[in-house]
Amino acid sequence: MTPPRQTEPTEAALRAAIARRRHDPARHVDAQVALARHWRERGDYRRAGILLALTLGAAEHTYGADCTDVAAVCNEWGVLGKYTGHFDRSQALYLRALDICENTYGSDHDTVATLCHNLGGLAHTRGAHHEGEPWAARSVSIRTRLHGPDHLLVAADRAAWAALLDGCGRSDDAETQLRAALGVFQRVHGTEHYEIAVTTHNLAALQHRRGNHTAAIDDYTRALALKARLLGDSHPDLATTLVNLATAYRQRGTLGQAVLHYTRAIALLTPHVTNEHPTLSAARRGLALSRTQGRAVPPV
Repeated sequence: MTPPRQTEPTEAALRAAIARRRHDPARHVDAQVALARHWRERGDYRRAGILLALTLGAAEHTYGADCTDVAAVCNEWGVLGKYTGHFDRSQALYLRALDICENTYGSDHDTVATLCHNLGGLAHTRGAHHEGEPWAARSVSIRTRLHGPDHLLVAADRAAWAALLDGCGRSDDAETQLRAALGVFQRVHGTEHYEIAVTTHNLAALQHRRGNHTAAIDDYTRALALKARLLGDSHPDLATTLVNLATAYRQRGTLGQAVLHYTRAIALLTPHVTNEHPTLSAARRGLALSRTQGRAVPPV
């Protein structure tokens, strides 16, 4: 018999908030979104998706189809789709949310910038860098006008833009944006923060694509260790760094380490994402190539 799932304190508090607000439809929807976000952040993508599907219908019934609260649910479900591989649905949800928010707030608003950021991030995950770069550039432009160039939100947008610039072949521009973003993150957060892990990963990817495998391995390793400290060793978000680290090892000829890291990435992702998810597919291809000492594939 499978033991019952243990409910940790944050989840218990969110469930209690949902129960308290069951007769307050607006706050009930907000509490459900918060629980879905918590599950996503913990890597429990299946439960997050079920809850968001239910919550969107409830939000439409409570607020009407074109309300900003509906847009918030669409955005959260869109973020989840980026991780699970449901990319078409994710894009449709983001665009619906963007349309609602532009009609409500106008073009220069933080929520509009967030949705542009997310559309760029989704395009990056799909490998559609030229499609995503204008979205990312727009998010940086909006937030810089709103907050100035050294704001934390601008730094996050710069880091996301850099990944797309790199995918478009603009490596030097990408590095400029990444180093500017990292300086802000370190000044505000210190050394232990998720954005620092992601930015370090992206700087490693730049070195990787330039053929600097040893420097890339060092930065990927730092990013992986920080992600593991922040998220836990079994979180599926570690997989992208694991795959890139494995690829750098394979390209350097360290095949044992490559096999080890590809295998771990596959184990982390398989329970949580679609079978066609690009990171899972890259891990499987890389593992097969490592075992046959085949040719290299680029990092994801």
